[in-house]
Amino acid sequence: MRVFTKPSMNLVKSCLDDLEKTWKQGETVHGPYSDEPLDGLVLTILSQNTNDRNRDRAFAALKAHFNTWEEAAAASAQELSDVIRSGGLSNIKARRILEVLNRVHSHFGDFSLKTLRGWETEDIRRFLEDTPGVGAKTIACVLLFDLGRPAFPVDTHIARVTRRLGWAEASMAPEEIQILMEELVPPERYNEAHLNLITHGRRLCTSRKAFCVECPLRDRCPYPERESED
Repeated sequence: MRVFTKPSMNLVKSCLDDLEKTWKQGETVHGPYSDEPLDGLVLTILSQNTNDRNRDRAFAALKAHFNTWEEAAAASAQELSDVIRSGGLSNIKARRILEVLNRVHSHFGDFSLKTLRGWETEDIRRFLEDTPGVGAKTIACVLLFDLGRPAFPVDTHIARVTRRLGWAEASMAPEEIQILMEELVPPERYNEAHLNLITHGRRLCTSRKAFCVECPLRDRCPYPERESED
């Protein structure tokens, strides 16, 4: 049985450098979706189990239907579900969004998370952990993209790529991989590395097939199922 050992920092750096050369996500690193972190939190909930296109369609429909988050919070779960149907799993997501809006309002007295910008990172994390329907990936996305704090969100693509590279054990949950990646990747590269790994998982290291012949990391990857040269 192969004993798992964490990859060296030099190996990780060389792989991240080559991913950036290939996908160039560092050139277009995303900032906050808006100046209101609550927008980012709701957007991340809508992103669960769907693609970016459907997520954005659902969020646009939500913002077009309700003028404010206060209006959205006053809606029924069914109305909200109908509005965001294009994002998939709309009944579940509608309930989660309403729970989040109620939690935010009860804690802050309004529908805004801008106050979090003045909090310590661990206090933000604890607040979000206590919010219904908000998991580790969602928390990391809000921290990184909406609040500019160091966090490394791990989705299914990143989990798959890091396992195949041997950076993470096959049995590791995404939450465990997140902790590992926050150790392996310099904080100033979290944004770029997160986006490049996702793009790599979508384009080459897909769930159905790994296109190893085209992969810029193939000489450093132990994944056994190589794409044929034919």
